Amino acid sequence: QVQLVESGGGSVQAGGSLRLSCAASGGTYDRFCFGWFRQAPGMEREGVAVAVIDVNRGTNYVDSVKGRFTISRDNDKNTVYLQMNSLKPEDTAMYYCAADFTRAYCLWEYTNFGYWGQGTQVTVSS
Repeated sequence: QVQLVESGGGSVQAGGSLRLSCAASGGTYDRFCFGWFRQAPGMEREGVAVAVIDVNRGTNYVDSVKGRFTISRDNDKNTVYLQMNSLKPEDTAMYYCAADFTRAYCLWEYTNFGYWGQGTQVTVSS
């Protein structure tokens, strides 16, 4: 049984930083992709991940977060992180960790991710 548990959300002012964590259990780790998705208030969940990391530590980001967000992974702790710097009010959203254990590379669309966490709220005030 795969479980993903997010933590680290909170409220910050614009320009501040937060680090989200996603603790994974029950998956197979010879091939995977982890992604962070977000859903802004009153909006649909974004269809692609804002950041992804694969089994070879390859990473990628959407343009809106490039240079500000960093995704990383701690193998020993089976935990994926999203370091978010220079936060903007438009980053306000529920952030979800998701995992795909069928591939060793990442496909961005949410339909490729079979496992999801419960979400953690990030609120950025101006």
